[in-house]
Amino acid sequence: MGERARGAVPRGFESLKLTDIRNDDLHAGIDPNGDGQPAGGEPLGEPRSQVKIVIPPDHSMVSLLGSGDELLHVVEREFAADIHVRGNEITATGTPAETALVTAFFDELVDLLSKGADLTPDAVERSAAMLRAERGVRPADVLTVGILSARGRTIRPKTLNQKRYADAIDKHTIVFSIGPAGTGKTYLAMAKAVKALQAKEFNRIILTRPAVEAGERLGFLPGTLYEKIDPYLRPLYDALHDMLDPDSIPRLMGAGTIEIAPLAYMRGRCQPVGTPVLTPEGWRPIGELAVGDLVIGSDGEPTPVIGVYPQGEKDIYRLTTQDGASTLCSGDHLWAVATRDDRRRGKPLRVLTTREMIGNLRKAHYHRYELPLHTAPVRFPHRQVPMDPYALGLLLGDGCLTGATTPSFATQDAELAAALGELLPGMQVRHKIGPDYVLNRVRTPGEVITIENPVTGVARRLGLLGVRSETKFVPGDYLFNSADVRLGVLQGLLDTDGGPVTQQDRTCRIQYTTTSPRLRDDVIFLVRSLGGVAYHRVRLAFGRAPGLANGRPVAHRNDAYVIDIRLPGGVQPFRLGRKLEKYHVAAGGRPMRFIDSIEPVGTAECVCIAVAAADSLYTTEDFLLTHNTLNDSFIILDEAQNTSAEQMKMFLTRLGFGSRVVVTGDVTQVDLPPGQVSGLRVVQDILDGIDDIAFVRLTSHDVVRHRLVGKIVDAYERYDARERHAQQRIGPAGRQGKRKGG
Repeated sequence: MGERARGAVPRGFESLKLTDIRNDDLHAGIDPNGDGQPAGGEPLGEPRSQVKIVIPPDHSMVSLLGSGDELLHVVEREFAADIHVRGNEITATGTPAETALVTAFFDELVDLLSKGADLTPDAVERSAAMLRAERGVRPADVLTVGILSARGRTIRPKTLNQKRYADAIDKHTIVFSIGPAGTGKTYLAMAKAVKALQAKEFNRIILTRPAVEAGERLGFLPGTLYEKIDPYLRPLYDALHDMLDPDSIPRLMGAGTIEIAPLAYMRGRCQPVGTPVLTPEGWRPIGELAVGDLVIGSDGEPTPVIGVYPQGEKDIYRLTTQDGASTLCSGDHLWAVATRDDRRRGKPLRVLTTREMIGNLRKAHYHRYELPLHTAPVRFPHRQVPMDPYALGLLLGDGCLTGATTPSFATQDAELAAALGELLPGMQVRHKIGPDYVLNRVRTPGEVITIENPVTGVARRLGLLGVRSETKFVPGDYLFNSADVRLGVLQGLLDTDGGPVTQQDRTCRIQYTTTSPRLRDDVIFLVRSLGGVAYHRVRLAFGRAPGLANGRPVAHRNDAYVIDIRLPGGVQPFRLGRKLEKYHVAAGGRPMRFIDSIEPVGTAECVCIAVAAADSLYTTEDFLLTHNTLNDSFIILDEAQNTSAEQMKMFLTRLGFGSRVVVTGDVTQVDLPPGQVSGLRVVQDILDGIDDIAFVRLTSHDVVRHRLVGKIVDAYERYDARERHAQQRIGPAGRQGKRKGG
């Protein structure tokens, strides 16, 4: 017998006394019944031992043995030993190994009672099985682990594998739980999710299932979406109601804190197929993107598309920011946002759906949700350009490129004229009168052939020859170019037709004015591509008081577009000394972009994409940053054996930062169409062995429903094994002959 059976006091239970009593007659193997078996049923001649276990007086024998000795009968069935009870003493007689097990077993039961666990026949059976099967494992350490206390009871693991499953969820980002029905795969994952939500480890719980029985085409079913999906998600609802106050569940679901949806709907964070997305080559409709294509991320760098998922017809909303930027998206599309409190407390961005923010866009007089801006200028490939970008900006601002006369430039700042002359090789910027300068080509001595003015030639190649103030624009080769080129053009435009604007007790903003609607849009593009924001308004020509030119009134012929600009720190908006000094003295403020409105606009064919960027953000229309990956979420994919390989990949690649995923399923109960491989089977071969991903396999011994369920599972496994063995013995030729003979 072991040390504990010879009188050692178990841990934490000094009042529990164990006594080893050896009996010579028993040890000799007397056969009192003449049937070849000694008393106790052990084989004749087997060493016998008797152990007396004294239960501490502070433990009720009724609690230990059950009402009407219900639990004692279970113990007698589980151990091959004679067990007798008198008062608070329990005597066990049998082989030394068996009595040692009985001693350790009652030690565990006392420990379970001391830790507040309720003893049931099921718990007693599981404790006995655990003690026999696992060396070094104490049932009290498994069955007393509390996962969640909810509605007057505590949810705990009931088997060793279930405890390992719960521990794996705590230690890994992705956990696959594979096993037969009734093993608590979904229930324990749900308990872990609710516990984590209550502890504010995650912002939301997302529960999803493939509705394969309806082919994930639920439109033919009557009722609302939730009425249609209810039969497929009912087990998730039932588990949720076991763990939360039923009155709080509609509120949490309405706020998006808990989301329950079929897999096909869960991924529906999408945009209409025609929505422009920024790529290194320019804007492309999202519906034309394919896996491997590059789009622009929040750091301005290209990031590959790793998933494209058509979504069908969806309800569409237009989200507009206070600076006039807007884009189209579905109600479930995800946005990374920050509130004023988030900024003040240094909290990370939170992720909300479009629908969650509707009707909640303002707090007091402030916009509630701020969108992130690019952390660095967008990086387009560098292109060779025929004219220095700053010089082009100066000419677009104060130059004359009509083609009817020699190109000219008008400015009161001699500094700008000198800079233009330095940047145009082979050209002379000759002062004419007042603010007017003429751009002449430097002729060589003796030259008699008329050669085109270089500035005129460049303007012709760029499509700028003949433009006037109301039709000027920035050529595409300058817009979709490196950050240095774009900044140079913007600096030239701001040095001529822009400037710093200061107000008392406010930071300095930059203002730019043009009469060209196309140039207005190009300036806004340049600002946003550099990580800034631009607000614009119009001053109508009609009804405006005329301006003055040399003292005479001049009527306004065109509307003027005024753009107020904020650029991020480190981006120099001017080169002209007087403007740059004023800007630095007043200090430019931080650019900010807030959501201003969300309005329904109908329905459209949609698609969603997943990108490889670390924060999952990509650049959509008007340089808005958005994404469709699930951050800060506890996500449970139930019945995963009914996902296809493509669906499983889609689901896993949606994983965002700060999220945890639990995937559950039973690979023996696949409802997919014939010939289609379960994504849960495939993923085991693909991901097994990767760090931070765990596979937990539960068996029939972990079934926590009616005891017959485990036996049924075992019976089916034995039947399947016999069938496989029989098929292997017959062989392909035998099976074919059998079919013909039949």
